[in-house]
Amino acid sequence: MRAAVFHRSGLPLSIETIDDPQPLPSEMILKVCACGICGTDLHWSEINNAESGWRNINPGAVMGHEFSGEVVEVGKEVSGGWKVGDRVCAMPQIGCGICANCLAGRPHRCSKVLNRASPGHPGAYSEYTRIGAQETFKLPDNISFQEGALVEPLAVGLHAVRRALLKAGDNVLIIGGGPVGLSVALWCKFFGARNIIVSDLVKTRADQAVKFGATAAIDASKEDVLESFSIEAGSHPSVIFDAVGVAGSMQLAIDYAPNYSRVVVVGLCMVSDSFQPAMAVVKEVDISFCFCYDRSDFEMTLDMLAQNRIDTNGLVTKSINLEDFPQAFEDLKKPSDQIKVMLEPF
Repeated sequence: MRAAVFHRSGLPLSIETIDDPQPLPSEMILKVCACGICGTDLHWSEINNAESGWRNINPGAVMGHEFSGEVVEVGKEVSGGWKVGDRVCAMPQIGCGICANCLAGRPHRCSKVLNRASPGHPGAYSEYTRIGAQETFKLPDNISFQEGALVEPLAVGLHAVRRALLKAGDNVLIIGGGPVGLSVALWCKFFGARNIIVSDLVKTRADQAVKFGATAAIDASKEDVLESFSIEAGSHPSVIFDAVGVAGSMQLAIDYAPNYSRVVVVGLCMVSDSFQPAMAVVKEVDISFCFCYDRSDFEMTLDMLAQNRIDTNGLVTKSINLEDFPQAFEDLKKPSDQIKVMLEPF
């Protein structure tokens, strides 16, 4: 099969022919119909992982974890009625299926987890990929493959809002207008936040947040964020989301936080960082960190999409094939007004 292969930081991904994936008895093979480019992969391909605390990406790896597609092969021990031709999306991790974390719907916590881009386990920047039957979800008929590939990033946003213990009427500041920030905005609106204000250093990214649940946008390159927030909302934020995940962004969220507020760090910073705990202590700020999701987040996201209770129209701003993928991947490493760029290998 063809895939976008990583060789080293500083080099574009390379479209190459690699071995077709072979399923274990409890797995299936998916024909990838849509896969979104994630900011985590963009950062991952650029950093020195030995110093970051994040797992290494090795030469020859294939990334890609926001995907949907069609089942083309079913392992001999797969249960649950799965069959060739099923339209599905899946959690990107494959767990053992029997430990407490797997049974709780958290395969990313499994001690035997198999992650995308691990040696011998290509991700979905490819024509085909392996999926675990227990981590797979059937797509309702009214959900497209592109929408199916959005379930993973939308589940991230849902999990973050749940971690925030959001209450109806909360005033929310979201730092970062990328896909994660927009997903958070969408779910904040769903759960009844009063004011949802997104700040970004790129004005067009901030402005587009209004299409996805934000009540206002702040151009952080020119405006005083807290002053603008107070003018728009008439008060200080009660919840602040760091949806950027770069060195300094968590401290920025703490700086913006008023006394007794909540900070949720959902952007994944892959480099060493520091912050001033005294400021958070004096303010009595509650700080939560958010990673991934669980099975219930996927299930709810799919249900709400199927019932047209969340609107993702406009989140996908560009679709590309494998030939154009390496350049599109590189382009997203620079400031852009793109939201979600979607690979469609076939």
